[in-house]
Amino acid sequence: MESSAWISIAAVCFTGAAVPGPSLAVVIKNTVSGGRMQGVMTGVGHGIGVGIYAFGAVVGVSALVASVPGVNRAIEVVGGLYLLWMGAQALRHAGKSTNEHAPNGGRTGFVEGFTVAFLNPKIAVFFLALLGSFLPVDASTIERAGVAGLAMLIDIAWYVFAALLLATTGAAGWLATQGLWVDRLFGLLLVGIATFLIVVG
Repeated sequence: MESSAWISIAAVCFTGAAVPGPSLAVVIKNTVSGGRMQGVMTGVGHGIGVGIYAFGAVVGVSALVASVPGVNRAIEVVGGLYLLWMGAQALRHAGKSTNEHAPNGGRTGFVEGFTVAFLNPKIAVFFLALLGSFLPVDASTIERAGVAGLAMLIDIAWYVFAALLLATTGAAGWLATQGLWVDRLFGLLLVGIATFLIVVG
């Protein structure tokens, strides 16, 4: 693969990661409510979830799944229900602070980040379109694995950067002092996104 192809793929992956959506909302929520480690691990978990779709796309698994009627819709509904549960939890526990150094904070962040990514079939569609447009048909197995790995690393880097930026600039601390309203805002946001996924898809 030529360097221009790698640069184009990296640019598209970064753009896809940086577009605000439920993933960023979950990273922000976990950084504010659980602290730096929980936010960082949310980013890591999300990136690994994205990596699974990216690797699936380069070996053709994502295309196979996308071709089976109803599978994408089922994943969207399950993902929507999960976001709905997260939103309801945020509203239910609005204003209740959590301990930044809780032993399970990192694990909670990782699981939530991974689940939000894995239950989003639009990520699979994104990579199918990406690879179809930028990945040469004669790309080697190593190059295809490299593209998937690059996509995963870019996603992890972006969301970890977002969590660290929130934590180190004091933004997370300030938002934490507004806990009740921040939790309500993110709860309503997640419920709204979940409703859209379930109803519209």
